[in-house]
Amino acid sequence: MKRRAFLRLSTLTVAAGALPADAQEVRDIAPLIQAITHGATPEEGGIEIGLPPIAENGHSVPLTLKVASPMTQADHVRAIHVIAERNPRPAVATFHLGPWSGRAEVATRMRLAGTQKVTVVAVLSGDRFRIARKEVVVESGACLDEGSL
Repeated sequence: MKRRAFLRLSTLTVAAGALPADAQEVRDIAPLIQAITHGATPEEGGIEIGLPPIAENGHSVPLTLKVASPMTQADHVRAIHVIAERNPRPAVATFHLGPWSGRAEVATRMRLAGTQKVTVVAVLSGDRFRIARKEVVVESGACLDEGSL
């Protein structure tokens, strides 16, 4: 290993060890959920979250979501919110749907700061809400908020 490469690696290792404590703490996502549901209590279940149990790298974690809904004009999913409690910005994504979507299914990738619980809130027509959670173990985290360093 060359001297410069060694120094660069050493600097990165020391910097990673000196990350602020709040970069890895679990955030209270209850106010975020309250804002989405307007204070209503969401019904547990009805959402299938496809996340790997262990993600080797937090930079690109595959995520699939399926919400049980007939997707008709009278009964459909209006939005799906993805929340990661240990990310610097917990509101990861919002997907807007309607009866024209045909199915309430989404597939994407997301960044995760570390091992955490991912919460999904589905907003249904008629001001109804569903919620589901899934734990994912992340071996190498991502999503460091550069503003807090």
